[in-house]
Amino acid sequence: MTFALLCIFITILWIVLGTSLAKLHPFLVLFSAAMLLAVLLGLPLMESLNLIQSGFGQIVQKIGLLILFGTVIGVAMEQSGATLSIARGILKIMNRLPLPYAISCIGYLVSIPVFCDAAFVILSHLNKTLSRQTKTPLVGLTVALSTGLFAPHVLVPPTPGPLAAAANLELDNLFLLIAMGAVVALILILVGGAYGNYLSKKNNWIEDQTEAVNDKLQVSQLPSFTKSLLPILIPIVLMCLGTVLEFVTDYIPGKELILFLTKPTMALGIGMLFAFALAESPKKTFVNTSIRKGIEQAAPILIITGMGGALGTVIQTIPLKTYAESIAAVEGLGILIPFLIAALLKSAQGSSTVAIITTSSLIFPLLPILGMDTEMGKVWAIMALGVGSMTVSHANDSYFWIVTQMSGMDVKTAYKTHTLGTLIQGCVGLVVVWIGYSLWSMV
Repeated sequence: MTFALLCIFITILWIVLGTSLAKLHPFLVLFSAAMLLAVLLGLPLMESLNLIQSGFGQIVQKIGLLILFGTVIGVAMEQSGATLSIARGILKIMNRLPLPYAISCIGYLVSIPVFCDAAFVILSHLNKTLSRQTKTPLVGLTVALSTGLFAPHVLVPPTPGPLAAAANLELDNLFLLIAMGAVVALILILVGGAYGNYLSKKNNWIEDQTEAVNDKLQVSQLPSFTKSLLPILIPIVLMCLGTVLEFVTDYIPGKELILFLTKPTMALGIGMLFAFALAESPKKTFVNTSIRKGIEQAAPILIITGMGGALGTVIQTIPLKTYAESIAAVEGLGILIPFLIAALLKSAQGSSTVAIITTSSLIFPLLPILGMDTEMGKVWAIMALGVGSMTVSHANDSYFWIVTQMSGMDVKTAYKTHTLGTLIQGCVGLVVVWIGYSLWSMV
């Protein structure tokens, strides 16, 4: 067993070095890692290839359409201006709150359907406009937005990381993951907002002449706030309804059809139709463009996620459960194990999604020992590795560079603000998840 653990360590080391030092594509790194682990374990070559193909196919089968529909929704909302409409609506509703908190809340909602890096690009101009209009230091608003976008990205489906983790851990109740992820992410974006507010008070406002352009966005061309929210809210409501109906034993006319429509894939598909309805004209061009760009965004995510599943299938050939049973400390560490593995991988190689996928593959055999083999236990495990995967964002993370470049922030300042902000969020997230998991364990 010691040899098997050494093989896993070598594989993880290759994932870190391949993605961060060699800067190879994560798909190639994960595929070669799966083959490397299989060879080190002495598995026959044909059996290794069959395991990899099987693991890849199973993951894509489970979450392929979910990721595709989610990316199409995000593209459609971006193209129609729905993200800006949501941002303006939240600012109007929360005008009594300090601006950094409102910015964090914008990030919270927008990041659920739209990837955090793309969302930051979309909202960065709005951030600069608000900074100039309210004479609020941009550094505080930048951190409020970057942390507000980051937390849902690693915790709330339909973003790829949590979806992949749910598939790897064989979690069936996706709505339970969405609900718990939404609660934990809400706490963390408030933490980010508080840190952003602190930075706003600590720093002085400096006018940026290079951005002194016309701030009058064509508001009349944006969809309404309510209409913009529907592609996000409709799938959540449908999945919630499906969860409730699962517990109803009485006969309800059309129950089977309703349950069909409330399945996560169908719920997101319906949400996608509401996203298409955001277009003014021409509808056909808007729909085709959204689907084309959505497929382009979903393809690399799907192959990376699939290869993560392939690696997990190879790892499952190792009797980690049997070995863990002989180590009393493993059960005592509990929720710390997924957090620490994910935090190590995130900090070392930069990608939160790769950290989530790899960690969920590694801990799946350990779930019974950790007492997390129930539906709720799996949700807590995903929460732990989710907050671990945001600890920390620094120079090897593409999101770090998007934040610095789009906000005009130098690297030294980014380390002191954005990187520190993600560290604070990760540590607070661990405390929140540990408290929640401890309370759940006592029930």
